[in-house]
Amino acid sequence: MMLMWIGIFLVSLLVMLKGADFFLNSSERIGLAIGLSPFIIGVTIIAAGTSLPELISSLFAIADGVVDIPVANAIGSNIANILLVIGVSAIIGRRMVIDKDLINLDLPLLATSTALFVVIAWDKVITFPEAIILLIGHIIYFLYSILYKEESMISPDDILLSKQPKDEPAVEPLDSTKKKPSFRMRDVGLMIVGALGLIFGAQYLIKSVITLSEFWSIAPGIIAVTAVAFGTSLPELLVSGMAAYKGKAEVALGNIFGSNVFNLLVVVGVPALFTELTIDEGTFTYGLPFLIIATLLFIFSGISRKIHHWEGAFYLLIYVVFTAKLFGLF
Repeated sequence: MMLMWIGIFLVSLLVMLKGADFFLNSSERIGLAIGLSPFIIGVTIIAAGTSLPELISSLFAIADGVVDIPVANAIGSNIANILLVIGVSAIIGRRMVIDKDLINLDLPLLATSTALFVVIAWDKVITFPEAIILLIGHIIYFLYSILYKEESMISPDDILLSKQPKDEPAVEPLDSTKKKPSFRMRDVGLMIVGALGLIFGAQYLIKSVITLSEFWSIAPGIIAVTAVAFGTSLPELLVSGMAAYKGKAEVALGNIFGSNVFNLLVVVGVPALFTELTIDEGTFTYGLPFLIIATLLFIFSGISRKIHHWEGAFYLLIYVVFTAKLFGLF
């Protein structure tokens, strides 16, 4: 029986790996074709797709009457997204650099979303009215991320014309429509197949991890914050890791920004519409403080718009300490 679940774990991981590849490539082509920037693609399309496993697993949990799993899953996933996913991505990419200014919009929105969640979760209960507040917060975040335009940005045509010598004829502005990529229905199909691979792969991966954990007699609370959170964060790890390897740091970081906000506001908010959620003592005592610490570290790194490989190694070290603390190793 144990060998069977080990086999399911490995197959699920391979399905998620291929699904991540399909989803990343096709969603990027579609996003660029409709005029979205790489960072916005990460924040919206990719973030929502890679966060679906967290939402689905949380809905399955409340259907089974386990009401403390959704919050523990969201907190654990966000900690894993920052410390594990960004840590691994920074090591793979050696140095993650983005051109987008994160200070004016993205970092404050991430900080505000996290602060909103922490305030709501402070009494260890998520009620229906609080769920509505969380979901409204995500709608505002989503719309503002798409509609916000940086006033200080200068177009490539302006730069080109400003460098043109006065004694030479002006250069015709670049026709952006010629360089605008197009996509086919095949890309839509591949994106759907990739998303399904991520969702079902993550679902069976979680089942295998939980079953194997039961074989090894690991406490359910620890499973929720570590194994389930790790399993549902694997899509982010695979997508962001691949993006970093291909030099697409904006997609990798945008994925984490969008996924973390989605986890706190939607993965917790949607299940709380159907039942009152609770926060177990271990999640509140260890998970919530580490969430705040990880988010602050991510914000500090985001201010410089650069994350070096040594920072990634430091993130991973903190994640190891967090996991060891939960397992009571020290």
